[in-house]
Amino acid sequence: MSNDILDLAAQVGRALQEKGLLLCTAESCTGGGVAQAITEIAGSTGWFDCGFVAYSNASKTELLDVPAALIAQLGTVSEEVAAAMASGALANSNAHVALSTTGIAGPSGAVPGKPVGTVCFGWSNGDSSHTERLVFAGDRQAVREQTVVHALKGLLRFIN
Repeated sequence: MSNDILDLAAQVGRALQEKGLLLCTAESCTGGGVAQAITEIAGSTGWFDCGFVAYSNASKTELLDVPAALIAQLGTVSEEVAAAMASGALANSNAHVALSTTGIAGPSGAVPGKPVGTVCFGWSNGDSSHTERLVFAGDRQAVREQTVVHALKGLLRFIN
């Protein structure tokens, strides 16, 4: 794990701790990479509640209460599904704020309108939420690393 990601995770930890917030994650394409970065930081038990790795559509529905009809209508890689994942993580945890990632890390999986590198993000605190859709360049590892960085940076913006 890069020092940049660890520095960012430490910044997130300080910001959450200052605000007295607990974080949970709902990850698909990152496979728990955000939670791993966060738990690399000593003392993260003070601001990290749990992480869900919901890689399959069924797990998104079963663990995070994402409506199957939403996935069928818009696809797994959509801002709406990212928002539902974050909301579902909050509802199924003790956290105050959640972040989610869902995307196509590659090398395959592209569909019309959603090339490899497409990632949707969600951040929610129960009262408000924010989503984004980005397309990253690079191989699978590069897409996943860029996704972790953007998820953490987005969380900092969301809570500040």
